[in-house]
Amino acid sequence: MIPTLRREFNANFTEAKYERFLRLLDEGCGTHVAFRNSETPCFFPRPLMEKLALYGREMILQLVGNAGYLAAASATIPEEFRVAGDEGRPLFIQVDFGLDQHGEPKLVEIQGFPSLYAYQPYLTETYRSAYGIDPSLSSLLGGFDQASYRDLLNRAIVGDHDPENVVLLEIDPYEQKTLCDFLLTERMCGVPIVNLRAVVQSGHRLFYARDGKQIPIERIYNRVIVDELQRKSITPPFDLRDDLEVEWATHPNWYYKISKFALPYLNHIAAPRCRFLSDIETLPDNLEDFVLKPLFSFAGLGVRVSPTLDEVKQVRDRPDYILQERIDFAPTIETPYGPTKAEIRIMFLWLDELTPCTVLVRMGRGKMMGVDHNRDLRWVGASAAFIR
Repeated sequence: MIPTLRREFNANFTEAKYERFLRLLDEGCGTHVAFRNSETPCFFPRPLMEKLALYGREMILQLVGNAGYLAAASATIPEEFRVAGDEGRPLFIQVDFGLDQHGEPKLVEIQGFPSLYAYQPYLTETYRSAYGIDPSLSSLLGGFDQASYRDLLNRAIVGDHDPENVVLLEIDPYEQKTLCDFLLTERMCGVPIVNLRAVVQSGHRLFYARDGKQIPIERIYNRVIVDELQRKSITPPFDLRDDLEVEWATHPNWYYKISKFALPYLNHIAAPRCRFLSDIETLPDNLEDFVLKPLFSFAGLGVRVSPTLDEVKQVRDRPDYILQERIDFAPTIETPYGPTKAEIRIMFLWLDELTPCTVLVRMGRGKMMGVDHNRDLRWVGASAAFIR
């Protein structure tokens, strides 16, 4: 979106540089990165990024400050996944935006669950290294540099504990596409990657095995997505409802409390119209201008862009779906394959204060921004933001 930088990058792009970029990613992560990374980063003006961060902050505070909303959201948590303990406040929050035809930000989704907090800054700096991008262009928000961001992330994940007693918890982590982020987190914060299936409960304590010893778990960086537990019919080896002697980063209940369930409650210039499907007595005639979304799926599962009348009528659990106004996002990134859309995720950490810290970008020319909707395309996929 900064034309001079866009033209300069495109003119100097070579496949050899892209291949080196991918090689550096794999080498730095210690594993093959299993999802597609775009040939190009994005270049955004600082006023736009500041507006996105401001809008994201306003919407987060609107939700967290609304006791009625929080009570309604809490009631959606299935009893078998209602985790005991102090919920505190959402530690990791992401707000996803697209840009409409006027260049104005419009909300896509909001989520109180960790994203690629270790991978994204590494991805950005790998673009910088592979393509020789100007070192004066910033890649972090909130005034952070790489060192101060690392310190903040370490505080969020490890807290005041010995890293040995803090675990990154996931279901079969070495089989996940996000393994690259897990490995980088392990390296940055010194915390072990632990499979949910391998956790042992003894009384009110949790343990994991290392070198033949049972190591107590005092804090969990939770990457377990409840949707995956349900889809795979996995029963955790400990009861989430027990009063466990463990801290959560972030508490799992926020997966439900800051989620797509929030969208109908938001009253903000950047929030498209949205209603629970169960609250709609007469469906609109122009369903092509809407998106049908299940409330608690992840990574775009079950989302229908421009749903048909039959698709809407076939929904059985209507309270668990929303119908959201579809914004025609503008293709703002010029590429050799034509103008391409960018979905911009502002990633927040909430320690002393609610702080925007880094930016994740997804590029696409399909109906949606996920990889499944952009198969066999070039200059799409995961990307990064450079800011001037």
